[in-house]
Amino acid sequence: GWLVHHAGRGCTRPAPIHPFRRRHPRLTAPSQANGPDAIDATTATTTTTMTAGQPLRADPQQRRHSPPALHPAVVPSYPPPESGNDESWVWSQIKAEARRDADAEPALASFLYATVLSHPSLERSLSFHLANKLCSSTLLSTLLYDLFVGSLAAHPTIRAAAVADLLAVRSRDPACAGFSHCLLNYKGFLAVQAHRVAHVLWAQNRRALALALQSRVAEVFAVDIHPAAAIGKGVLLDHATGVVIGETAVVGDNVSILHHVTLGGTGKAVGDRHPKIGDGVLIGAGATILGNVLIGAGAKIGAGSVVLIDVPPRSTAVGNPARLIGGKKGDDMPGESMDHTSFIQQWSDYTI
Repeated sequence: GWLVHHAGRGCTRPAPIHPFRRRHPRLTAPSQANGPDAIDATTATTTTTMTAGQPLRADPQQRRHSPPALHPAVVPSYPPPESGNDESWVWSQIKAEARRDADAEPALASFLYATVLSHPSLERSLSFHLANKLCSSTLLSTLLYDLFVGSLAAHPTIRAAAVADLLAVRSRDPACAGFSHCLLNYKGFLAVQAHRVAHVLWAQNRRALALALQSRVAEVFAVDIHPAAAIGKGVLLDHATGVVIGETAVVGDNVSILHHVTLGGTGKAVGDRHPKIGDGVLIGAGATILGNVLIGAGAKIGAGSVVLIDVPPRSTAVGNPARLIGGKKGDDMPGESMDHTSFIQQWSDYTI
C-alpha cells in the first residue's frame, strides 16, 4: 500500500533499519574502528552490556602470546597433554582461527569479531551465536542469550559436552576446516547445543519454553529433537538435515549420526517408546530405528536401513527390514572411526 500510495510522487522507499540493531542493542557488536586485530577476547569482562561504539582493546603483550592456529592438516582428537584444560585449549584455537580468517577475508572480519573475538569465553560466544541464529520477532535474541549463558554457566557438564562435540566433529569429519568452522557453521553441532539447554528447561519443568526452543531449532536447523531426549557427549550430527529424535530416546557418548536419520516410535503407544543408542554407534544416512529397541555399543546401522529389533553390540544391521550380517572384535568403535563400508569385505553373506 505504501508503494501504491506514493507511486505518483516519484518517491523511493527509505532503507529500513536492520531489525536486529533496532530491537537488540545489547547484542550489537562494539565498534571496529581499530579492526578485529585490536581485540583480544581474553581481556573482555562481559558482552552482555555491549553497545555500538564501545571498543574493547587488548593488551599488546597478551596478544603476542596468543597461540597460533593449528595447520588445517592437523586433526586433533584430543587437546595436547600440556593444555591443562580442554575448554581453554579449544577456545584458544577458535580465537586463533578467527583472527587468521579475519585477516585473510576482510568480508568476514565484522562477523568473526562480533561472534568470536569480542567474547571472553566459549560459552558466551556460543550463546551469542545461538541467540542470533534462533531469535525471531517474538523470541528476542537478548532473552535467548541470557537463557543460554545462564544454562551454560550453571551446568558445567553442558560446556564439557560442547567441547567434546567440537573435538568429535573436528576429528571425524574430513570436511571440517577447524574448530571455528564447526562453531560457526555446523548446524548439527548448534542444534545439539541448543537441545541441551532445552533439555535442562524440560527437567526444570519449564516445558512450554523448552518446546518453543525445540520448535525454533527445527525451523532454523531442520533438526527435530524432543527436549526430553537424552544425548551424550562427543556426538556428531553429520550434515544433520532431517534428523528426528523422539521424546524417550537416549543417545550415548561418541555416537555419529548422519542426515535423515529417525529415532522414532511405532505408533500411538505412550511411555518409553523410542530407541536407546549405545556408546560408539554409527548410524548411516536415511536409517530409521523405530520402537523401544536397544542398539548395542559399537554397533553399525547401514544407510537406509529400517531397524525394528535390538542390535547386539559390535554388530552390523543393514536392509529393510534390517538383518544382522555379522559381528566384529577389536577396539575400533564405528561412531569414532566413521567406517561405513568395511563390513562388505568382511562378511561374504552381504548381497544386494
